[in-house]
Amino acid sequence: MATKTYDPKSVTVTVNGVYITGLGESMVEITKDENNYDTKVGAQGDKVRTKINNSLGTIKLTLQQTSPQLAYLDRLANSGALIPISIISANDPKETTSVTEAFLKKPSDRKYGKDAEDREYEFQALDLKLE
Repeated sequence: MATKTYDPKSVTVTVNGVYITGLGESMVEITKDENNYDTKVGAQGDKVRTKINNSLGTIKLTLQQTSPQLAYLDRLANSGALIPISIISANDPKETTSVTEAFLKKPSDRKYGKDAEDREYEFQALDLKLE
């Protein structure tokens, strides 16, 4: 079995065409809100599988407190604009996540203390596509 290497620098995130830099340790988390299929079993054991056509998802970006895109994302959250997002991992295997319509739920929470704290931004993706 060959050893493979994951490189976080091979992951790119663009929000409305703006390349996001200064990502925190967690970088990005992508979650589909519902399963693709649901199953039901009747009283006599008959089974039905239902395709769920819900393409909603959640994308969480974690940025360092010094990221140059913090103000941009805060303004985007306050605007309520629907924007595209692209996340590409050029690692092996290559994975692409795309959204043509997403919005930021709110500006990030802010903490100030002895150490620099990460900022988290949560997008509601309306048409999440995982490839």
